Amino acid sequence: MPAPAHQGTRSDQLRAIWRHRGLAAWALRPLAGLYGALSGLQRALYAWGLRRAQHPGVPVVVIGNVIAGGAGKTPVTLATVAHLQARGRRPGIISRGYGRSTQDVRQATPDARPQEVGDEPLLMARASGVPVFVARQRIDAARALLAAYPDTDILVCDDGLQHHALARDLEVCVFNSDGVGNGWLLPAGPLREPWPRPVSAVLHAAATPPAGTPADTPCFGLQRQLAPFALTRDGQRVPLAGLQGLRLHALAAIARPEDFFAMLRAQSLELAHTEALPDHYNFESWQRSSDLGLQVICTEKDAVKLWPHVPQALAVPLHLRIAPGYFDLLDARLCLSSTPLNTNR
Repeated sequence: MPAPAHQGTRSDQLRAIWRHRGLAAWALRPLAGLYGALSGLQRALYAWGLRRAQHPGVPVVVIGNVIAGGAGKTPVTLATVAHLQARGRRPGIISRGYGRSTQDVRQATPDARPQEVGDEPLLMARASGVPVFVARQRIDAARALLAAYPDTDILVCDDGLQHHALARDLEVCVFNSDGVGNGWLLPAGPLREPWPRPVSAVLHAAATPPAGTPADTPCFGLQRQLAPFALTRDGQRVPLAGLQGLRLHALAAIARPEDFFAMLRAQSLELAHTEALPDHYNFESWQRSSDLGLQVICTEKDAVKLWPHVPQALAVPLHLRIAPGYFDLLDARLCLSSTPLNTNR
């Protein structure tokens, strides 16, 4: 019997609207005009010098996007940090910490609570081994990180392409396979700001760069794939091949849950039930299916919030394959040694 289709979240419905210039998208165009005017004014204030961006004093690489929803910024941030470490640099990560209940500047340590630092900063702290700081203003996170870890010689900002208050040296724009969708601004389309715009590099999951990308912008392909194993709460690896034949309850609280389910099925796993939840869902009010015989399997981002409630859940990491030219560009723009200490491509 095929697995039941997951119920669409509000973000699923919006993405369906954003793919085309249909009636629903046209109805939202007036709101998109208002959004565009407000965001354009903010950009203009910095362009005219009425507001000034601040630089923390070490090179800053911003990994962001111009579309709403998941584009893969966090995995790209982790891959970038790993490459910088391989080149002998001492990177740190800064982030807003979206979805956290706190408002202060703080470090996201591996043992922090996701409600206090955000799920993605916690994931990055556990996966990267480098200092991760969060703050509403990224420059505050940068200064706090450098004060606590003064040997840090480069900062990678997870998200923040639209955070103009932080001066940066490189901007990397990440696109998922939807590209720019219908090409309209929020809420009529997926764009958080007009595209094209100048960036240092574009990473794209589709076969070709997104529509409108200038010919002189360096563009590199990326592929998302699941790790060949799942992780238990205590860090043990369980081969995905060993889960074949088990009835699984797959859940995902990410922007594109259907992608995760499809990748699990591609590994010949039997998804008896799939559950799509809103992006950054905190699981505090989540109730498990009455079928307790199903093994719960989820994304690595969700696991940091789910494990306190379902300690036996399995988390599958997401790995990226990024075209080597992207790392060559980093080396050239940041004047890194061409001889790595180790390879992590």
